[in-house]
Amino acid sequence: MLKKHRIWGTLDPFFETGPILGRMVANATFLQALLTADPFDEYHFFLSGKNEQEQLEKTLLTVAPTLLQTGRITLLLRRDLPTMLAQTHYHCFHVSDCIVSQPFLTRMRNRYSAEIFPITGLTHSLSYAHFGTAFLHHLWPGTTRRDSIICTSRAGQEVVKNYFSWLRDGFGLTPTSHPGPRLARIPLAVDAEALTPGPPRDATPVRILVFGRISHHSKMDIVPLIRAVHRLIQDGLNPQDVEIVLAGWVDDKEDIGTMLTKLAANAGIALRLHVRPDDEEKITLFQSADIFVSIADNPQETFGITLVEAGAFGLPVVASAYDGYTDIVKHGETGLLVPTIGPAATPDVDLEAPLTFDSDYHLRLAQRTAVSIPALAEALKELIASREKRQAMGHAARVRIEHHFSWPSAIARYVKLWDTLWDEPVDAAPLRNIKHPLAPEFGHLFGHYTSETLNDDTVLQAGRTGEAYYHGRDFPNIYAGLGTSIDMEIIKKLVFFARKPVDTHSLIRKALHVAPHVDEIQLKNHILWALKQDILEHSD
Repeated sequence: MLKKHRIWGTLDPFFETGPILGRMVANATFLQALLTADPFDEYHFFLSGKNEQEQLEKTLLTVAPTLLQTGRITLLLRRDLPTMLAQTHYHCFHVSDCIVSQPFLTRMRNRYSAEIFPITGLTHSLSYAHFGTAFLHHLWPGTTRRDSIICTSRAGQEVVKNYFSWLRDGFGLTPTSHPGPRLARIPLAVDAEALTPGPPRDATPVRILVFGRISHHSKMDIVPLIRAVHRLIQDGLNPQDVEIVLAGWVDDKEDIGTMLTKLAANAGIALRLHVRPDDEEKITLFQSADIFVSIADNPQETFGITLVEAGAFGLPVVASAYDGYTDIVKHGETGLLVPTIGPAATPDVDLEAPLTFDSDYHLRLAQRTAVSIPALAEALKELIASREKRQAMGHAARVRIEHHFSWPSAIARYVKLWDTLWDEPVDAAPLRNIKHPLAPEFGHLFGHYTSETLNDDTVLQAGRTGEAYYHGRDFPNIYAGLGTSIDMEIIKKLVFFARKPVDTHSLIRKALHVAPHVDEIQLKNHILWALKQDILEHSD
């Protein structure tokens, strides 16, 4: 039996430029790991424009040159989707963020693809005020059980469930009338071979590393860590025996680093700040640390990739018992989790969030989420006091990352999901023409703008430009943005059939007979474009 040709598709480049955020790192490393594992025969990227194509091509020449140069990676434009979906058997599509385009890609698949292939999308931050609308997009009759939102943590999975429940309750929907995609869970991962422990450190001070966005309104408040270490110093810890290293991305408009440095100095704590370290500096920072600390308090944090990186470097982790952190850290084995407390309801922020900046309401939410400073101090004390315990937990963390959070294991789980989604039964016929209630129907909304609309009784005939084109004396202009949506061979056939006045219905029937690869909608689009170009004209 011949092996089925497997093609993976996406709408996204996965590699982004700009500030280094967790989402960017997760997407880039996922794609690199997928192409390294190479579980498919081809990879098709449908991108938003030529610039995006050129940028991705340059990146792929570095990370996957053989796949690109042998033609196994194809870079297309999104306007090519209808044709490619109709002509190509895809094994699956995966988008880098479930928030943006997944439901509308599902609709296009339902319309054009012979087979209902799986479509999946990943979660990242889930706490933005407009995300209710984004998740509402997923609740429509065209969603199938072959469609899946991949959540990176159990906490994030629960958030998506809560979104769907909240939306159905608010709009009077049911899971039967408005199904949603199934929810899978696959954690983010790291290249464990590239992130390896450094040599054992026997020297003092014990070095506490915090790595990530240095932002009190989008990641975590560092002040509780300084308070906890100060508490230990008050209880007898020699200030010379401990050091805090704070490293990561800092917004140029903020002076948070200076504030934290002064606060630590006032408490007698040595704090070193490393702003925007490069990859080489990052490795040095992790390999020269003794303890990794991350006390997230912000709902923007859904998973916690830096905790996985710390584990790969063989560091014990002290982390807040919050969001996806509880999936990563095995309390008492690979690190210590610190209790947190937060609000059960947030009615004031709920009212204001849609009307304010993201940073404003995230700060207010984070400042209502408390990491226990006494418990944090005790966790740090336990690890500062025992090099043996640090090393044992660090070793256990490294083993856990290798087994559960390395890219080969994560990609294997993705492939298994894409394969098993095909087992879900789907009846394609009823899906073909289901409209999405949140996708505007421009003809319906704006059709009254024109003095008339094209209908079956509209009588047409070849225009002067059309006759000249048919005989090779004129060549109509097609704008680059139209791409493959206008086929001049079809235009020529329309001119031929309209040598004498003909109603639109008859013209379409004749064209379908000689061009069965197009549908009625495409022919109407060709007719209207031909009218615009004087290739056809309205016959009185």
